[in-house]
Amino acid sequence: MVFLTENKKKGFIGRSLDTIERVGNKLPHPVTLFALFAVLVIIFSWFFSTLGVTVEHPTQEGEILVVTNLLSAEGINYIFTSMVGNFTGFAPLGTVLVTMLGIGIAERSGLISGALRALVMSVPNQLITAALVFGGIMSSMAADAGYVVLTPLGAVLFAGLGRHPLAGLAAAFAGVSAGFSANLLLTSLDPLLGSLTQHAAEMYDPVYAETINYAMNYYFMIVSVFILTIVGTFVTDKIVEPRLGNYEGGITEKVEGLTSLEKKGLKGALVAFIITIAALALLIVPTWGPLRGPEGEIINSPFFASLVPVILIMFFVPGFVYGRITKSIKGDKDVAEQLSDTMATMGAYIVLAFAAGQFVAYFNETNLGMIMAVQGAEFLETTGFTGIPLILTFIVVAGFINLFIGSASAKWAIMAPVFVPMMMGLGYSPELTQLAYRIADSTTNVISPLMPYFAIVIAFAQKYDKKIGIGTLISTMLPYSIAFSIVWVIMLIVWLTLGIDLGPGSPILYTR
Repeated sequence: MVFLTENKKKGFIGRSLDTIERVGNKLPHPVTLFALFAVLVIIFSWFFSTLGVTVEHPTQEGEILVVTNLLSAEGINYIFTSMVGNFTGFAPLGTVLVTMLGIGIAERSGLISGALRALVMSVPNQLITAALVFGGIMSSMAADAGYVVLTPLGAVLFAGLGRHPLAGLAAAFAGVSAGFSANLLLTSLDPLLGSLTQHAAEMYDPVYAETINYAMNYYFMIVSVFILTIVGTFVTDKIVEPRLGNYEGGITEKVEGLTSLEKKGLKGALVAFIITIAALALLIVPTWGPLRGPEGEIINSPFFASLVPVILIMFFVPGFVYGRITKSIKGDKDVAEQLSDTMATMGAYIVLAFAAGQFVAYFNETNLGMIMAVQGAEFLETTGFTGIPLILTFIVVAGFINLFIGSASAKWAIMAPVFVPMMMGLGYSPELTQLAYRIADSTTNVISPLMPYFAIVIAFAQKYDKKIGIGTLISTMLPYSIAFSIVWVIMLIVWLTLGIDLGPGSPILYTR
């Protein structure tokens, strides 16, 4: 047997996944989806305005929130005059583009690919599974590079060791995709989601929103890296690989080692990274550090408000040094071209940001988000459905939505304006709500056939067996999704029980 083949008679899970794929494929493109949502907000604003729907603002005593009608003369005026500002003011737009400048240099110079290869090739054979999972989790610092570098590399490594290549592919895919939110470093995902969370929190409590920083989930995600590495290794070695059986495909490959120039480049990049960290530390560690707060405080200091340029520098400098040593960067023209190429890949995101910016701005202007949040929180309070059951339900809902809409930012742009204020009304911090969302979004990536890189992973697997399809890959990845979900939920419950901060100055509970 080369690979497990899909059963002709599909069970409940198989039929459910087929339905998800069929329905998801019929959904409009995310850009179209946001445009439709923006139109619906305009229509709903007229409808609920004529009904006279109002609520009392939860944090500003005596203030009554009414629905602003965007089909009124003033509303139409707002739609036309705010369109450009809604786009340029869309919270994640600038943060994502700036961070991608640094990450783009690190990726296109070859640093990210070289570092991942060095990681998985430098460990003993008995630790290769753990290295693949760990490398996959850490690859999120380079956005989507792990999908195209580490996933096929995992299959090649396992095949070369006489192990089942699909098990290696699955281990790497689990780390890259199911563990996407975890990392030892701050990645582009942190400011991307954090800016949306902060913007949503401003609707409910502008003063509290100012205290939110992009590292709000950092402590939790650091611990998650090691826990998920252990869990991913266990699932691969004890569940997935035994289920696949012996590989008899006859394809064995040898991974090409790093060249002497690449090794020299990695050493240079490491030195550059250490020097960069030391230089940045001078801005925050000493009491006179210019990025400390007014009274020498670190939490809620200018440093945490400057994490986007910090991430840019941390990736740019080592990437540039690596490129110079390996000759992938010969001069300033190469730097400019690599930066331009990186921005060229962001075209789809910029278009999405335009449509999403209109939707989010309309949602805020009409007060529909706040009204839904206040009324939703009041309803949940009357039912007594709060605490851990509420958090778990939110994770399930967000995970289910992820099966149909793959983009993490697109989903959060829709969900944050409603759920962040709602959870604040129930006493839970925006930081906690974002963390619950990140858990749901990551763990279900590997079983979502609509995830953008799902088809690419199948193509990598078909190199070893042309019969493999969506059902085979999903059945292989399902144990990872379940195990990561269970472990992450247990971690979250422990955090909730002990009241540990989720990140620097990021509490679990919200207090006015």
